[in-house]
Amino acid sequence: MAATSLLPKSIPYFLTNPHSLPSTTTTTSKLSFLNPPHDQPQCCTKRPNLQTVHLKKKRNPWLDPFDDGIDPDLEYGTLFTDGKQDEDPRPPDNPDNPYGFLKFPKAFNVEIAGLALKVRGDVRRCCCMVAGGVYENLLFFPTIQLIKDRYPGVQVDVVASPRGKQTYEMNKNVRWADAYDLDDDFPEPRVYTDFVGILKNRYYDMVLSTKLAGIGHASFIFMTSAEHKASYVYPNVNSVGAGLFLSETFTAETTNLSDGGYHMYNQMVDWLGKPFRSLTRQPLPPLKYSLSKKIKEVVEAKYRNAGAERGKYVVIHGIESDSQASMQSRGDTDSLLPLRLWAKIAKGIRDLTPVFVIPHERERENVEDIVGYDASIVFITTPAQLAALINDSAGLIATNTAAIQLATAREKPSIGLFCSEEKAKIFVPDAEEKRCTIIASKTGKLIDIDVEAVKNAIKFVNVSLALV
Repeated sequence: MAATSLLPKSIPYFLTNPHSLPSTTTTTSKLSFLNPPHDQPQCCTKRPNLQTVHLKKKRNPWLDPFDDGIDPDLEYGTLFTDGKQDEDPRPPDNPDNPYGFLKFPKAFNVEIAGLALKVRGDVRRCCCMVAGGVYENLLFFPTIQLIKDRYPGVQVDVVASPRGKQTYEMNKNVRWADAYDLDDDFPEPRVYTDFVGILKNRYYDMVLSTKLAGIGHASFIFMTSAEHKASYVYPNVNSVGAGLFLSETFTAETTNLSDGGYHMYNQMVDWLGKPFRSLTRQPLPPLKYSLSKKIKEVVEAKYRNAGAERGKYVVIHGIESDSQASMQSRGDTDSLLPLRLWAKIAKGIRDLTPVFVIPHERERENVEDIVGYDASIVFITTPAQLAALINDSAGLIATNTAAIQLATAREKPSIGLFCSEEKAKIFVPDAEEKRCTIIASKTGKLIDIDVEAVKNAIKFVNVSLALV
């Protein structure tokens, strides 16, 4: 009877132990410095308070309920204890092997994890699973650059949708980009198992995912056998069980991560750039991209055939269409204007040629009927070609598509048309510094935007733009 009576008492004590329960206030604790209580001292609102949160945060308590976090009295010695990792000291790559250096035949080489992986947390190979289309993958570029800065010599691979994969044509930091539909809740078994094998055979040290994970996607990440597995999870009951398979979770504020706009990955960025011993916080670099010479030549031939010259045309992007090549954001579905409104804007432009970007060839006839048969039309479906077209232009007039981000990254004069002021502040912060003029609808619907206000704004974008 004595042994039987102790069991029910020990279970509630274990469950009520604060060190054994998973924290459900991670997001609140991270962002508490933004809105401190009135009675809180001012010194507590400084940035180091965020560092304390990260240092005290332990691993997933469901994996080890007796893990109290980092032992402050633990002595590591002097090997791999501080600073950033060095470049990979392995022998040079074998040019005859697509997978690099291979000293022994496959399946005969013993895989040994480096000591620095355990002591300092080095990352030699990182896989980023980015959900969404072109817009979401483009906004992930600063995060990739942060990973390259934080872990020198790291090899970054990306898994994205077929449409999102096109974005990495402009990113030199990515080694391989694989097309896999992360948003498919019921993938074919042969495709699913084959891709798990591909990721597992690459021996990643870190796997990051921006798809909101439940137990299904979390187990998919777990099967890659990476040391560090981090992902966003649902903010509701759908996230139950996901933490069992992940070493770090980020709870999204809504079920649509794209609602966060330009800083939609702020929680993951905050974790990746956290201070570590003598290393200070790694800052997030701005959005940058690169264009190859071949792409520039192809795009130049396109706009010259349309009757435009370099530096003497204005790009118009955001024509209403059901094509996925419109490059909208999932966080702003009301971001395309009917062609009749674009025709009114284009009629007021003088001294420069308005170039209409169409996402599908079937839109060409509509542009010719409404704007005129002498209209300059360019058919572009990839973000790299769109970026090259904007780079050679005098400016851009666009709705909230990937074009507005491409223009602000190169500080091209641009006018952004948004359905509301709130959306504009979320997706284009610090618009004035990026030479972007914001025009927002007063009714909350993009179709009700003031065309005259757009025409007046063009006068102040660039001295080379003029309206009647």
